[in-house]
Amino acid sequence: MKKILSYSFILGVVFSMAAVGVVGPTSSQVQAASNDKVDVFVSFDKTPGVAERAIVERAGGTVRFSYTIVPAVAASVPEAAIKGLLNNPNVTAVELDGTVYAVDVDAELENAWGVKRIGSGAVHDGGNKGTGVKIGIIDSGIDYLHQDLDGVYAGGEDFVENDGDPADVYGHGTHVAGTACAEDNDSGVVGVAPGCALYSLRVLNDSGSGSWGATVAAMDWAVLNGLQVVNLSLGSSQNPGSTVKAAFDNAEAAGLVIVAAGGNSGTPNGKGNNVIYPAKYASVIAVAATDKNDTRPSWSSTGEEIELAAPGVSVLSSWNDGDSPHNPQPFILDGDWYKEGSGTSMASPHVAGAAALIIAAGVTNNDEVRLILNSTADDIGATGKDTHYGYGLVNVAAAIASLVPPSPAVNVNVNTDKTSYESGVDTTAVLTVVVTDESGGAISDLGSSDFATMVNGVATVVSFAGTATPGTYTGDLGISSLPDDSYTVEVTATDTRSISGNGTANFSIGPAPSEPTTAIVNSITYTTEGGKNSDKHLNIHIVVVDDFGGSVANASVSINLTRNDNVVGSGTGTTGSNGIVIFTYKNAPSGHYETKITGVTAVGLTWDGATPPNGYDK
Repeated sequence: MKKILSYSFILGVVFSMAAVGVVGPTSSQVQAASNDKVDVFVSFDKTPGVAERAIVERAGGTVRFSYTIVPAVAASVPEAAIKGLLNNPNVTAVELDGTVYAVDVDAELENAWGVKRIGSGAVHDGGNKGTGVKIGIIDSGIDYLHQDLDGVYAGGEDFVENDGDPADVYGHGTHVAGTACAEDNDSGVVGVAPGCALYSLRVLNDSGSGSWGATVAAMDWAVLNGLQVVNLSLGSSQNPGSTVKAAFDNAEAAGLVIVAAGGNSGTPNGKGNNVIYPAKYASVIAVAATDKNDTRPSWSSTGEEIELAAPGVSVLSSWNDGDSPHNPQPFILDGDWYKEGSGTSMASPHVAGAAALIIAAGVTNNDEVRLILNSTADDIGATGKDTHYGYGLVNVAAAIASLVPPSPAVNVNVNTDKTSYESGVDTTAVLTVVVTDESGGAISDLGSSDFATMVNGVATVVSFAGTATPGTYTGDLGISSLPDDSYTVEVTATDTRSISGNGTANFSIGPAPSEPTTAIVNSITYTTEGGKNSDKHLNIHIVVVDDFGGSVANASVSINLTRNDNVVGSGTGTTGSNGIVIFTYKNAPSGHYETKITGVTAVGLTWDGATPPNGYDK
């Protein structure tokens, strides 16, 4: 029944569009167009891999994106093939993909009135500029050569052209990025979080429109690559279906702070619910707009989903060139292009930047970030949460001031190079100690005398030395005189404030095992196949052996594949009798690839946790 309903949903969307002025197909037209391809989401009963993508391809479809945050792919399939897909026992739903649009309306801190209004200047003066917090702008791209963005730009992906160059032609994404992250460089404007690590995830084309399929792919990329905040100044008034909702819900559950424009569909009297998607989802912070008088402009969407308000009228920010599809036109300021813009698109990145400042202050849980933003907002509408301003106008200065600094502390994490040592063979246990302060910052420059070591409660001399990694130290613990037994090593570190902390690790000493106990990824190699030059698809060959050197069959191996240091795919496979599993990345674009092993499960064996050095330049 679920599959039938999903198919009916697709047809229902097609015909309901006719009711709002789009000509829908007649029955004869549907029959004649049955081989025309339509963009859909195909959901499966598990994370899609080679077999699931093959289901779509056998139906005459082309997979555009394959996701990990939802068990689905975005594909273009013949309309006549949809019913057959729904009859496949591994397919749980097929839903129509839709269009998303940029949410448009036709000294530095002084130039950026909105950034100043929400209290960002006071936070910057206190030393917090959101340094290193990863913010993704899911939009039309970013002019990463702009004087206010080039220093904070950290990378990204283009889901329109499907390459690693998410440059902006439309301009909208550059404007949004400037409000969130423009540099504090005495030029142009300054963003709410001018020290952020800025990522461009392009999903809108040169006309400012794009697909939900590309948007979900960008969300997937954000989660896989460890982004902390994403801003979506885009959306649609039409419900995109369960796959898109699940993608946003799962991304939020993975720890992402998701901020989106509430929409520019409001009415002058402020009545009705006209919040757009994805801001309408409970997993997303929906942002309304205010003017310089802290008043809602008539076009700012209203509804119970509105969570916060932020400046969104005549907001000055960076622009990509001298042309804009909307007035006023851009102008040169301090040697580069800037433009005033109005809309909840401009309001939303104020909140995204505020979230980054809170994260930089030490709050890493996304639910806590959201709670702090809401509880410290200025209540400018009806008392309490309302449909115009939500909890109120975001106040990042109050948010940071509300945080109670953690008590001074020294945290010590201890690891040994092995968990079990062979008596009569191993003479030394290598200890690795990571020392951090109360905020998680590395404590470096400690001397050997700042450490004390005990083994099963007995003081032992270990000389520790710092490594190239800040806050990380190593030392050799002699174990040749220790009898076969289980041991706990405790290391205490004392910092320059005379504050101490300790950590422990456990290990054992015993005779060599008579059976293998450890699964080891012995090698990762690459080959190509397909296409005119036999280099279209990339194959990753992974060999798993045990600690006796034997092949490990039926081992479950999970990987992440990166291209140019960005995660482009993940998967799980099972080794054959020769201990080898092969993963295939189809239609692999050029770039430098590396594979990271994320898990190995084998009966009777424990994976050693290591990934051998590997790489391939295509």
